[in-house]
Amino acid sequence: EDEQIVAEIMRRRFFPAAITHKPWEGFHFAGHEIRIAEAIDCYGAVVWPSALVLCYFLETNSKQYNLVDKNVIEIGAGTGLVSIVASLLGALVTATDLPELLGNLQHNVLRNTKTKCKHQPHVKELSWGVDLEKNFPRSSCHFDYIMAADVVYHHPFLDELLLTFDHLCKNDTVILWAMRFRLEKENQFVGRFQTLFNLEVLSDFPSLNITLYKAMRKSRMTT
Repeated sequence: EDEQIVAEIMRRRFFPAAITHKPWEGFHFAGHEIRIAEAIDCYGAVVWPSALVLCYFLETNSKQYNLVDKNVIEIGAGTGLVSIVASLLGALVTATDLPELLGNLQHNVLRNTKTKCKHQPHVKELSWGVDLEKNFPRSSCHFDYIMAADVVYHHPFLDELLLTFDHLCKNDTVILWAMRFRLEKENQFVGRFQTLFNLEVLSDFPSLNITLYKAMRKSRMTT
């Protein structure tokens, strides 16, 4: 079953028939052909399999996880594929990433959503753990969903990532998080994550070493 579903997910990806001056990959999701410009010199400018897993889940579970008019933020949006699919499914999306990735992210989002979506998505800078209250004040920012695909990898900012999840998440916010397991340090992040959030496995793909999680904040006293 794992291999069958993975094969179906990977069939959503296609490549241009002819070489173009700017490299891109194509994807079929939410009834649309999506063209994503990539760059090979940056991890955040490449579409990783975890993003495809999350997009496939959003499309095939659109009744249970109805995104129409829902407020969604994607952290570590990279090329923007997940944000684009969520927008095509009717969500009001904020796609976020580091400042050096915003140009390509904005290009992809605009190219694939303009005149096609109920709500035009926004692109915004988010450096994990930096100026969170200033840029995303708790009093006015309420997200129904937080989405993340392959945000946990070998880097020194896992503390800041956990802080960002915690800041953006209200008691009724649902986190949809696709993670590819690689190194032990990154695997330990799941345990730390569970100190703040209840974690449920939605799908597991051993052939890709990817797990799709649903998470919600643990109940805690507020003052």
